[in-house]
Amino acid sequence: MQHVSDLVSLFQPKTVAVAGASRNPAKIGNIIVKNLITSGFTGRIYPVNPREQEVEGLSCYPDAAGLPQPPDVAVIAVPAAQAVAVADDCARAGAKHLVVVTAGFRETGTDGLRREKELVAVCRQHGVRLLGPNCVGLMDTHTPVNASFAGSFPAKGKIAFISQSGAFVLAILDWSFSIGLGFSRFVSLGNKADLSETDMIVEAAGDEQTKVILCYIEDIAEGRRFMDAAREVSRKKPIIILKSGTSSEGARAASSHTGALAGSDIAYSTCFKQCGVIRADTMAELFDLALSFAEQTIPGGERVAIITNSGGPGIVATDRVAKNGLKMARFNTQTIDGLRRSMPPESNIYNPVDVLGDARADRYGKALDLLVSDGNVDALLLLMCPAAVTEPLETARAVIATARRHPDKPLAAAFMGGPQLASGTELLKKEGVPVFTFPEAAIRSLNGLVEYGRIMAVPVSGEPLAYAGVERDAVREIITRVRKEGRPVLLGSEAANVANAYGIAAVPTLLATTLEETVKKAGRIGYPLVLKVASPKILHKTDVGGVIAGITDEDELRKGYGAVMNQVLAHFPHNVIYGVEIQKMMPAGNELIIGATRDIQFGHLIAFGLGGIYTNLLRDVSFRLAYGLTRGDVEQMIRETKAYTLVRGYRGQEAGDLAALVDTIGRVAVLVTDFPEIADLDINPVFLYAQGLAALDVKITISTE
Repeated sequence: MQHVSDLVSLFQPKTVAVAGASRNPAKIGNIIVKNLITSGFTGRIYPVNPREQEVEGLSCYPDAAGLPQPPDVAVIAVPAAQAVAVADDCARAGAKHLVVVTAGFRETGTDGLRREKELVAVCRQHGVRLLGPNCVGLMDTHTPVNASFAGSFPAKGKIAFISQSGAFVLAILDWSFSIGLGFSRFVSLGNKADLSETDMIVEAAGDEQTKVILCYIEDIAEGRRFMDAAREVSRKKPIIILKSGTSSEGARAASSHTGALAGSDIAYSTCFKQCGVIRADTMAELFDLALSFAEQTIPGGERVAIITNSGGPGIVATDRVAKNGLKMARFNTQTIDGLRRSMPPESNIYNPVDVLGDARADRYGKALDLLVSDGNVDALLLLMCPAAVTEPLETARAVIATARRHPDKPLAAAFMGGPQLASGTELLKKEGVPVFTFPEAAIRSLNGLVEYGRIMAVPVSGEPLAYAGVERDAVREIITRVRKEGRPVLLGSEAANVANAYGIAAVPTLLATTLEETVKKAGRIGYPLVLKVASPKILHKTDVGGVIAGITDEDELRKGYGAVMNQVLAHFPHNVIYGVEIQKMMPAGNELIIGATRDIQFGHLIAFGLGGIYTNLLRDVSFRLAYGLTRGDVEQMIRETKAYTLVRGYRGQEAGDLAALVDTIGRVAVLVTDFPEIADLDINPVFLYAQGLAALDVKITISTE
């Protein structure tokens, strides 16, 4: 199939065919032809329908084979039963792209899925790209072209909106006129049988008319391809995504701690964070952010100044600044002196600046001039409540003038009212200054700009992790043997051997099948030691008396062996017991957890946090995806946790070996990447010392397929 760079002609076609074109204004085939004409499309439009002579004044062709020239885009609006044959006709006629708006494919069940596979096969046979099926179509306001059955055409703008939901395309398009929001393009993905959000994000990145990329998605089919694309594109243009729904298969909430902590939506949030994507939580937030990104510059920092004519909203906005991870700006002496001279004595001249309820536009303007010129201010928020003397239109003009004089500092407004403030609100919208009804949305939009600034400020963190000297063959041998035995869980000794093969400092662990063998191998390890039952079906051995720690001599070992076996057999009389595992007892250290769990979309999630009994109690954990993981990513995930406080040395305690910790997390990531059949891996606890660390309890679950 064609490379994604060939999608330029999908959005800038010179010829468009409409298969299923109709004279009946109630038919989608008629609506699409009308939309192409009324959008101002300057290319050739070819209606195709064997039962029509002309549609909307255009000559109609019986089939695609008879067209005067190959179409760049063929929009297919025929019943599902005919769609595959018509698609083949268009592909044979030389169409580069198919937009199949017809429903009745995978979304309808088994027969529809079969039909969709046939449609994809036709496209692959002829090297044609497919949008849909079961989609609204696409629009580009700058070409212009409207190859959709939407009821209207958007205003020109800088926002590309890519949606997996056709209903959202129609709803957002209709809503956009009420707030004056413009778009560069709309794309309805439908069933994503071929072209996906990843293709469209990459294409939008190269579109000069697009400044910000918005997506509504329900799933990502090609997780790693998406990650590669998003990492690159987010460095050029902001990507803002609203992800709805969670997959029950998204992460394995298995018996491992890591799987239980991961949940089903963590992988998406981790992916977005790792790739520089901003995640919106609601549709309103998605478009609030879009409005800010389309019109505002990226601030140089996170310090916000607030101007208000009412104390209450100023306090609300101040609270939201803190909750969004921003900072209230501290004004310099010159600014404070200027405010003291120009504001009434009753005004608060510190942040938030209260210009009082009787403030007219000139007082707002003076405060704006002083704050925007302060080097300690990175972004501004102006709040206005309606009062008898309020001048919304004149104040809006002052805001616009300030924004134009200082384009390097984003400025948002919250005009908290209705008809009384409408004139100012409308003018701000018209002039591209983000204006909101309440301060919370305004602060969130400013935070989005700051968040993207942080993304851009962090340098690309180097090459993906790789380690020399790992023993892949040794790990392959262990996994192959375990699979042959039909076991999904490795014994502790096997898991320790796997870890050691990748340079992970697992505590020496030996398997013994008899009492005498236990005594003999204990002598090799040395006392003190820990004794554990070896059974793949008993994951939490402590709960059933299957672990005895602190054994200091042979007598204690013999007694412990009998106690462990009796306790386990009492709880699990029918379980297969492989024997016991003897493990060197290590000195106490800071207890941490390092884990991995496989996600169906993105591969393995790597986890780090507080370990031992605190793992599920405090849930202090951060995640990264193993794919493309760098040393910088690992260092950042450690810093995100409370455990990092312990690693650095808490209240006079000796600092832990950060380099060894980073190295171990990286080696876990490489191990699970090399062996995707590892479903879950837990090292809990890891004892971190001033020099080095020890992986005490290594659990590995594999898929047996």
